[in-house]
Amino acid sequence: MPQFADIFADRPVLADGAMGTVLYARGIFINRCYDELNLSDPGLILSIHEEYLQAGAEILETNTFGANRFRLARHGLAGKMAEINAAGVRIARQAVEHLKDKQAGEAWVSGSVGPLGVRLEPLGKTGLDEARAAFAEQIRALDEAGVDMLSIETMPALNEAHEALEAARETAPELPVLVMVTVDEEGNCLDGSSPQQAAALLTEWGAGAIGVNCSTGPATVLTAIEAMRAATTLPLAAMPNAGMPRAVEGRNIYLCSPEYMASFARKAIAAGVQIVGGCCGTTPNHIRAMRSAMRAIDAQARVEVTGEAPALNTETPPSPLGERSRIGALVAEGSFITLVEIVPPKGINCNAEIEGAQLLAQLGVHAINVPDSPRASARMSAQSLCIQIQQHTGIETILHYTCRDRNVLSIQSDLLGASSIGLHNILCVTGDPPKLGNYPDATAVFDVDSIGLVNIVRRLNHGLDIGSNAIGVSTNFTIGVAANPGVADIEQELRRFAYKVEAGAEYAITQPVFDLRLLESFLKRLEEHRIPVIAGIWPLVSLRNAEFMKNDLRVSMPEEIMLRMAQTDTPDAARREGILIAQEMVEAVRPFVQGVQVSAPFGRYDIAAEVIASVLPPTHTE
Repeated sequence: MPQFADIFADRPVLADGAMGTVLYARGIFINRCYDELNLSDPGLILSIHEEYLQAGAEILETNTFGANRFRLARHGLAGKMAEINAAGVRIARQAVEHLKDKQAGEAWVSGSVGPLGVRLEPLGKTGLDEARAAFAEQIRALDEAGVDMLSIETMPALNEAHEALEAARETAPELPVLVMVTVDEEGNCLDGSSPQQAAALLTEWGAGAIGVNCSTGPATVLTAIEAMRAATTLPLAAMPNAGMPRAVEGRNIYLCSPEYMASFARKAIAAGVQIVGGCCGTTPNHIRAMRSAMRAIDAQARVEVTGEAPALNTETPPSPLGERSRIGALVAEGSFITLVEIVPPKGINCNAEIEGAQLLAQLGVHAINVPDSPRASARMSAQSLCIQIQQHTGIETILHYTCRDRNVLSIQSDLLGASSIGLHNILCVTGDPPKLGNYPDATAVFDVDSIGLVNIVRRLNHGLDIGSNAIGVSTNFTIGVAANPGVADIEQELRRFAYKVEAGAEYAITQPVFDLRLLESFLKRLEEHRIPVIAGIWPLVSLRNAEFMKNDLRVSMPEEIMLRMAQTDTPDAARREGILIAQEMVEAVRPFVQGVQVSAPFGRYDIAAEVIASVLPPTHTE
């Protein structure tokens, strides 16, 4: 790739500031697609570019930060991707040509390429190949329209930065490429990577220049840049926000003054930065002040570049599956596994649940499976009940862990805590949306779904957080996932199951099964991605219970079972029939699966015990 030194040598260069901030100040609401303004209001975009040039900017970034297929699709504009990018370049080029004609000044047009706005694998559903293709088509449009360079900016994670950079190298190899990550208050990338790691990897991957933009403000960006400087010999860029926004009378205001940004520019260049500019909250006034500060800087006073790359973290492999937990051993050796599901209480008293677990442990059940706020209900935390059951009864537990209520930071914190207190079996589930529960207006997070969660757990099992930073030792979890043979869109369920297996799932537990034919068909179609499967069994307690399962939960319920429950004439007879049906299902599924999980309907642990007794070894008492 061409080098930035071919254009700028080693002198400090000033880039422009924010586009969105100025557009918002001029009355463009934030629900608009700002990139589309290249088509509908090019004069407005041109005037902002010209203001930045008048303030002293030498690099203009095109108004194309969000002009990729994913972000444009939210506004119904994916089909105009190439047109919007080409217009963005044309407008910026027009501003540069005006400067040259009127003032004999020189400036360069850099094609702005922002993040896709979707989660990539391993934490999201979008494949790395899909991401690279999306970046490539935007970069191709920018290149064909005639940019001088590319600015891949505000990258939240190194895997996304890598795909964007590879797309640039493949699609526009003649263009210099600047890659900038965004960092948190501690100076780390949003995927947890350190700035040293980011610098080392981006250098290795072939960036022409690297740096930090956006983030929490000048001070944090400067700290990250200083760390990067020791890890690369590439030119560095620093383009921070004008501080953190503050809510003032209903508006978000950036409070860093032009003078403070000017002070930042002096410090950044002294720290070895070649390209400085601004991001959110910066205006032509900030850029003008930074230009004044740069005129007084002696470039010879900048720090010496060492280029010593830091040692990258290495993983710590987990123990063999059979050594991680009792469940892991049973899965690994192919033994038939027996589980009972115990739902946490709605209050703080879990005596009944512990007594139920004690009963089941005495019968020889292998483990207790504890759901995490099922049906989006507010209950005792599953983690708390798991540890109390283990402490009081000695039976092992499987912790359901949902993505609904946690971001990726709290997910990692919870899982590290679970491992440290002796919970080694995790069932990764997406979680029911809040609208299904008692508090339908509660906020859901869903930073990742169950596939992304499996990836997080697998990385922790290898001694790494999601930013590839070492955590010291493996968490040594056994990784379980859920499966639903009776879901309406079975093709989607099979695809997601395959993704879970590829992500690292080691066994699966199905939703309650009443239709043996559905289970057999599901298992046959899993052959390519087969892992041990444990069948869910639900003992019905009444006809109404069966009707609820069939009509409200959309569980496949054969008419024969409905008829059997309808023919019972007393509550006790209904319970007996439900137990008999469940026992028949246990025997029917046994040849096809590696275990069963029996639910305890409405807290009736005696019912679960009676159902599962037929597959438990006999107990011996003296």
